[in-house]
Amino acid sequence: MAKKPIGEKVSDQAAEAAKPLARVVKQQTGGMPGPSTNPATNILIADIVLRGAGRIMRNSMQKGMLRAGYDRETAREMINNRTMASSLILYGASKIATRSIPGALLVGGGLIAKTLYDRGLSKREARRRGEKQIEQMTEKK
Repeated sequence: MAKKPIGEKVSDQAAEAAKPLARVVKQQTGGMPGPSTNPATNILIADIVLRGAGRIMRNSMQKGMLRAGYDRETAREMINNRTMASSLILYGASKIATRSIPGALLVGGGLIAKTLYDRGLSKREARRRGEKQIEQMTEKK
């Protein structure tokens, strides 16, 4: 897959839109904002903070969605007891989906196919399979 030239990526467009704010910050702070005088360290700190906040928000939203059908403790265990393999698969699928339109179509198509497959099962069978998966996810290891 060919790389997009600079200016075509969404992040480039967002950076362009943020230039006026960056100029104001530069004037007020005299340079790179952040706790360190090293810009690379400041970017590293910002990246860690954003990833941590994103994970907390994602887990909170997922637990909230699961609480509609399960008690609080079961929802918490389901989110916290994910295997490394499932986490890597989810990460990989999200990377594929966000890097290109064909990737988004592939992942989206897979999700639609899975949903249609689940709906094609009888409600009782789908519920039984789901309960079995939940039981496996909530087992202490």
